[in-house]
Amino acid sequence: MKKFHKTLALALSLALCALLLAACGETPAPQGGAQDSTPADGAVVIKIGGTGPLTGGAAIYGNAVKNAAEIAVEEINAMDGIHFELKFEDDQHDAEKAVNAYNTLKDWGMQISLGSVTSKPCEATSAETYADRIFALTPSASSTAVIELDATADPVTYKDNQFQMCFTDPNQGSASAQYIYDKGLASKVAVIWKNDDVYSMGIYNTFVARAAELGLEVVSDTTFADGNDTDFSVQIADAQSKGAELVFLPMYYQPASLIFNQAKAAGYAPAWFGVDGMDGILTLDGFDTALAEGVYLLTPFNADSTDARTVAFVDKYQERFGDIPNQFAADAYDCVYAYYQACTAAGITADMSAEAVCEAMIAQFTTMSYDGLTGDGMTWDATGAVTKSPKGMVIQNGAYVGLD
Repeated sequence: MKKFHKTLALALSLALCALLLAACGETPAPQGGAQDSTPADGAVVIKIGGTGPLTGGAAIYGNAVKNAAEIAVEEINAMDGIHFELKFEDDQHDAEKAVNAYNTLKDWGMQISLGSVTSKPCEATSAETYADRIFALTPSASSTAVIELDATADPVTYKDNQFQMCFTDPNQGSASAQYIYDKGLASKVAVIWKNDDVYSMGIYNTFVARAAELGLEVVSDTTFADGNDTDFSVQIADAQSKGAELVFLPMYYQPASLIFNQAKAAGYAPAWFGVDGMDGILTLDGFDTALAEGVYLLTPFNADSTDARTVAFVDKYQERFGDIPNQFAADAYDCVYAYYQACTAAGITADMSAEAVCEAMIAQFTTMSYDGLTGDGMTWDATGAVTKSPKGMVIQNGAYVGLD
């Protein structure tokens, strides 16, 4: 009986404590379960997710995208209207890991996607978003296979809900050849490309095709693959011996940095021309930026622009992360703001299913025009490819300088 009275007294004491806490306005924190992300002002919150290499050799790209997307989300969430909740997963530039990361985001409740940062992982995740009817806008995965449904069909068919903020690889290749020709940068050109990378191959194929149409002579055409991507003496010697005045490098910045170093050691100093994967070489750990002096590349973003939007973005990015934002960052920032424009116009609500949001985004992106950091008047066609104009850049004194 005494035990019963003690138990009853303890229960009454606990109840009294709870009442006192409630009277003071204190509420115990919920234990487990989903956290309410809706702001106090009742703004609509849409879940946006993406995957990219946050660790590993391509981490500079994934972190640039994640960092810029975070800035855009914070700015948007400080305004009235639709808000975003962002979740970004590491895929280590690996297709299988990207699919696993995508599934984590789907389980989280992702309603719209930033796809994947690099091309091969995004090819894998775009198949998932297509099947699951989740709209995806990748900032930087430029392979045509990302948006293609069946490349063997005649005509080619496309995933109707996979879009790109970046140029496709074929566009980069043909635009680079055209730029070299229009600016009179060279008449004899060498190409060094990576034969097991869809990004490099896609750019290479259209570059050589357009060069032939323009009368640019490709005097040296050499390649490499994983496993033989540290010694470029053969490729450099071939370009040098055949009198190439300019070497076109459709690749990411890691192998390019080795090529620049080894060419200098060989006494070979041609003009160098890269693509958007070259962006980031100036922040590569241990790289002597003097080796990249005079390198040309085409990019839709110039961090040195005096445009007010660009200045504000660059200043904020530098203050937050201590780096100059590259094109990948700018494209990611544009992705989030393009989503804001599309979601606002479509009247998206937080309770809409991913499939319903997907259909609304398809309708918006195939009809709207968007002005951003990487271009004014950007549009998308039904294939998901973007239309915008590239800008010529050259590296001078360790910085990108606009040519156009």
